[in-house]
Amino acid sequence: MTSFCPLGIDVAKRSFDAVLLLPEGRTRHHQFANHPAGFAALQSWLRRHATGAVHAGLEATGRYGEALALFLHQAGARVSVINPARTHAFAKSELARNKTDKLDAALIARFVATQAPPAWTPAPAEQRQLQTVVRRLEALQAMRQAEQNRLDLESADSPIRDSLAQHVAHLDQQLRQLRRDLAAHVRAHPTLADQSRLLQSIPGIGETTALKLLAELPALSQRRSARQVAAYAGLNPAQRQSGSSVHGRGHLSKIGNARLRRALYLPAVVAMRCNPLLRVFAERLHQRGKAPMIIVGAVMRKLLHQACGVLKHAQSFNPNHVHAS
Repeated sequence: MTSFCPLGIDVAKRSFDAVLLLPEGRTRHHQFANHPAGFAALQSWLRRHATGAVHAGLEATGRYGEALALFLHQAGARVSVINPARTHAFAKSELARNKTDKLDAALIARFVATQAPPAWTPAPAEQRQLQTVVRRLEALQAMRQAEQNRLDLESADSPIRDSLAQHVAHLDQQLRQLRRDLAAHVRAHPTLADQSRLLQSIPGIGETTALKLLAELPALSQRRSARQVAAYAGLNPAQRQSGSSVHGRGHLSKIGNARLRRALYLPAVVAMRCNPLLRVFAERLHQRGKAPMIIVGAVMRKLLHQACGVLKHAQSFNPNHVHAS
């Protein structure tokens, strides 16, 4: 069994703190710039101080750490991208009272050493590029809607009306270009095109949702089950019961990828009308007295299961044959 040298990394926008755990309770700490030159400096530092193969841990806290995680993975380190909820709970278990970047990096290193989180596998390059374009498209759509709302509130003689109108027109142009870029990217990668077609065979999922799912779903090479993917999206059910007095209402855990949940909400509402399996499923939950939002959440989870099924088996949706996923 390989003996790893635990490395904890606390990532910020412009820098990251690294703490290396060494034998006999010794540690090494250093702060690096969060850009390629800083990554190279980290690699040199590890060569000098690591006593064996490195197992690096960093929290999944947005895009600041993605390039670093990819760099370490390509450099041969074992990398774990950890849900922050796990490290926060670990900190509470240690009764941690202080919080600095250095202390957070040391905490993550101890988490790696004691909990041995699973290795992270980066998505293929074409999926990472798809994610970048899809997320940019979503951001521009939100920006455009916000500017349009402001424009609608301005009177005809407002001194900022022209500025808002020009900005909306500029954003429309950017959106059109991004959509062309997105279509070209999918055409250039037959695997993405085939997967998008498979997802669109599921009633309730259109082209936009299919591309959002492909951008955010874990890589199929990770061989996750549909249940694990649902947990990754935060769509697994959570219960709160204790003894005879605490009987909390069931709800979604929401500990996971919020973008996947947002992408599935409206398709689930549509699927309850046009997806034969999910329509029957939703009706059954309604007859059992489940609340409307509980039903929608359950349908979102089932829709994600169907998506995993068609991708795993590379077969279009067939309501008469439910794939084991």
